[in-house]
Amino acid sequence: MIKFQDKLPKILVIGDLIIDYYLLGSSTRISPESPVPIIDVTNENTLLGGAGNVINNLRSLGSEVDIISVLGDCNNSRGLINLLKEININTKYLIIEEGRIASKKTRIIVSKQQVVRYDRESSNEISNVSQNTILNIFKKIISNYEIIILSDYGKGVLTTELTQSLISTAKNYGKKVLVDPKGHDYTKYKGAYLLTPNKKEASESSNINIIDNDSLIRAITVLKSKLKLDVSIITLSEDGVAVYDNKFRIHPTIAREVFDVTGAGDTIIASLGFCLACGLNIDEALEFANLAAAVVVGKIGSATATHDEINEYASSINQSSSKEHIKTFKEISVLAENLKSKGKRIVFTNGCFDLIHMGHISYLESAKSLGDTLIVGLNSDRSVATLKGKELPINMQEDRSYILAAIEVVDYVVVFDEDTPYNLINAIKPNILVKGGDYEGKKIVGQDIVDEVKLIKFIPGKSSSLIINKIQKLKSL
Repeated sequence: MIKFQDKLPKILVIGDLIIDYYLLGSSTRISPESPVPIIDVTNENTLLGGAGNVINNLRSLGSEVDIISVLGDCNNSRGLINLLKEININTKYLIIEEGRIASKKTRIIVSKQQVVRYDRESSNEISNVSQNTILNIFKKIISNYEIIILSDYGKGVLTTELTQSLISTAKNYGKKVLVDPKGHDYTKYKGAYLLTPNKKEASESSNINIIDNDSLIRAITVLKSKLKLDVSIITLSEDGVAVYDNKFRIHPTIAREVFDVTGAGDTIIASLGFCLACGLNIDEALEFANLAAAVVVGKIGSATATHDEINEYASSINQSSSKEHIKTFKEISVLAENLKSKGKRIVFTNGCFDLIHMGHISYLESAKSLGDTLIVGLNSDRSVATLKGKELPINMQEDRSYILAAIEVVDYVVVFDEDTPYNLINAIKPNILVKGGDYEGKKIVGQDIVDEVKLIKFIPGKSSSLIINKIQKLKSL
């Protein structure tokens, strides 16, 4: 997996803001008035959709985001402004156009299945005055951003003239413009860095029916040439993402479970924008975007994916490196809080883990069986030397942490430099603290913080000391 090292790129989103309103419930009866199901609504969710979902995805990844859009003088618009303020998005670049109705999509979900959707909106093109206002704002602030994302939902904000002016201005400033397109005529996006159409949209825009690999290659090549794109992309649903710059390749999909594809395109373009803003190449960006989309389609509604969720997913399909499982104090504190909010039981243990042997593995397997997530605190080189003598450890902490992180049952490793792991335990606040059987009857550091302490017996005849003694005897022969 890719390590972003706390990068916080600034990205500007321009496009159609939408309210996604969900009514969730169950149905066990048919109406006596008409042959339709009666829905017992048990939950309601009001979320940012359209360009707002792109913003949510970017924020989840850690990006700083601003939005330029046009709203109306209506309740939907006021609702959108409140939703943006709730996630600390500046609304000063929102333009109010009298008589306009901002988009609201209402979906009814029964047992994870969408049964009906109804919309309330204005989809006519915004006025020339609004277009000129957007362009003037854009020219004043464009230098502040690494990437520009145009999120077109066909609701009238991204007119042909405005879109071409935005792309032209961005090119003059050397800024990449990424577009999630809408409609059949893509000439309005000519000159963008890349577009993210799906197979159906690409077929309609290129006038090539994509039915096999040959027609896919023709379509993706035509789009790149015709629209003067730097990179041509076509999303292929369960088959992955096709990409063509100077050569054609496909990044296969990695989603295991699909509950709802709503907003998956928003996740793709947000992930691509984030990665490219961080300096990654297009293939690295697509690898990351595929993982992010796999996380999102496993959720209901317009959803987002965090770095931790993406890393966890990559780990579950063996696509993450061991380094991804080595965390800092700050990272593990946030991660532990997120895990507990999802109802996960956290198990913690600690030790030197110098020369890994069967006894260690058996101990860790037993610890993991007690909960959902196993976090291992690893004594630093300094603390090992303090506890066991200056000739130890044999392996340095970088090696020990990497080996531990590679063990299947270990979810995360954190190196601590204190003589005891008390501060680390306090940062994580695990449900269960695990120690070896030799702690029977002894006071255990951190027992006042956790819900319970479990002792696990060691396997007789298995220890690092015995391995060291055996090596020393062999050297003396």
